[in-house]
Amino acid sequence: MIGTGEGSDGNGLTAERVLRRLATRATGLTGADIERVVREARLKARREKRPLTYADIEAGIRGHRPPVPYDLRWRHAVHESGHAVVHHALHLGSIKALTIDTKDGGHNTLTFGSARTDTVDWYRRMLSMLLAGRAAELIVLKSAGSGAGGAEHSDLARATRIALDMEQALGFGARYPLLYLDHRDPAIILNRNDDLAGRVHQRMEMAQAMATEVILEHRSAFDRLVRSLFDAQALDEETVLEILTAPE
Repeated sequence: MIGTGEGSDGNGLTAERVLRRLATRATGLTGADIERVVREARLKARREKRPLTYADIEAGIRGHRPPVPYDLRWRHAVHESGHAVVHHALHLGSIKALTIDTKDGGHNTLTFGSARTDTVDWYRRMLSMLLAGRAAELIVLKSAGSGAGGAEHSDLARATRIALDMEQALGFGARYPLLYLDHRDPAIILNRNDDLAGRVHQRMEMAQAMATEVILEHRSAFDRLVRSLFDAQALDEETVLEILTAPE
């Protein structure tokens, strides 16, 4: 049995929501890590002759995270909030969790609604969401870090693949839209074809511009989300939605 604990972030929440919030907080930990956190928290509560609380578990999880410098933590909060605001504003689906204290930095868990249309507009919105973290950094910090790129699963890698598919495989290309031109390695084909690379990059530039407009249009909600994520380091679905839909 886990109590919420007076003064803890879990105070006043249902048991289900407490568990969801703890699951969000534990993103990136292994099963063995979580087992150790719970065992240590139980021992602490037992020594103090009181029930196990949400605060005990949360403190244990945070104790297993490496400390993140203030400036980097702020950049992570800005980046992930950008993704969330654009995802929500463009009606792409729901936001299950945001966190900035995993060992790999910021992380979001997004779902995509059943209303996906596979039209050029839907793909443009997807591109905008993927580039929204970088757009948010440019708005707030006036520079973009390397967090959007650097790996095959990164924002820039995913956006590049989508923009290339739009040009070569999905029927939305500026040249030869009826041709289906398969590609296994985007880097090879883009390095060899400067004209194609220019068209793909232009799509990504337009998507980043769209993300910038959306964030500026929802600046108050964005700023609230950045501050809340920076302070809490992890936010569950209900909390994110409350922040994004709060009256201005």
